[in-house]
Amino acid sequence: MGDNEMSVFGVSAAEETVYRHFLRNPGTTTKDVQLLLHTTPDSAHACVERLRELRLLHPEESDRRIFPTDPETAVARLIDQRVHALHQEFQRVTRSRHVIDGLLAEQFTRKPHPLGIEQLEGLAQIRNRIDDLAFFAREEILSVEPYTKLSPENIARSRPLDLRCLRRGVQIRNVVIREALRDRATAAYLRELAEHGAMIRVTEQSAERLLVYDRKAALVPLDPRDTSRGALLAHRSGLVSNIIALFEKIWDQATDLGRVDDPADREPKDGPSETERRVLVSMCSVGKDEAGARELGVSVRTYRRHVADLMQTLGAASRAHAALLARERGWI
Repeated sequence: MGDNEMSVFGVSAAEETVYRHFLRNPGTTTKDVQLLLHTTPDSAHACVERLRELRLLHPEESDRRIFPTDPETAVARLIDQRVHALHQEFQRVTRSRHVIDGLLAEQFTRKPHPLGIEQLEGLAQIRNRIDDLAFFAREEILSVEPYTKLSPENIARSRPLDLRCLRRGVQIRNVVIREALRDRATAAYLRELAEHGAMIRVTEQSAERLLVYDRKAALVPLDPRDTSRGALLAHRSGLVSNIIALFEKIWDQATDLGRVDDPADREPKDGPSETERRVLVSMCSVGKDEAGARELGVSVRTYRRHVADLMQTLGAASRAHAALLARERGWI
């Protein structure tokens, strides 16, 4: 029977053989089909009926002769049917994210969270738990984060988690220190979150570092000055209530981000240096750092440092973003 070329449309090898038979012998009957397929009359009849359902065959009821549908018309119809079926399948798949919650609920039914205090060791374990807590948050995330800047890696890691929570309707209240706004990339990221519904306030300084999820779990570092030493995760305890009270006190004393001056309003108006301008042009015209470094006559390490400094100066989240901002300011 050869290759089953029509299998992509849901047509079996036997059905394709029957269709090709009637293409070669239009207007014949089905009496020889079972001989062609080396099968029983019932199986041959089933193939013909299936092809009728697919509208690949149309028999003449008066004399039992069968005619095939023109291949171009038949294949176009099969493509439409297949695309429609795939579209419906795609919709079912994309609507199945809720299955994750149900499966994870089963997992946590078997291993419930402790009702006391957990000690987390190492940044990897802390980050994994933060990811889990953010994923399961349904109402509110509270945070006080006294960082002075966020690295591009931190922003790239945090952005999808934060935006996903906001899209789910989770309320985010975040307190940062004013110094963080001096870093353009950090300030741009915070204002992006605010545009998507996060409530962000600014305090002059804070030694506290804390995260609270749905007022049920609170995460605090063992050493606020060195988060790599580990953290404590409290569940449904008086400690959680005390941490929430501390957050509310800090929140009440902080200033809304919208009322804080944008550092971009205070940026120098002189424009980039000649070296910076050449780096910007190189970023837009060459693909690899090695080529850009050769063009400027500097080492790759020095070239990359210039790129990083420009991204920070422009408040860009990526090189493409930096090039766009530089064009908007007339730097290149």
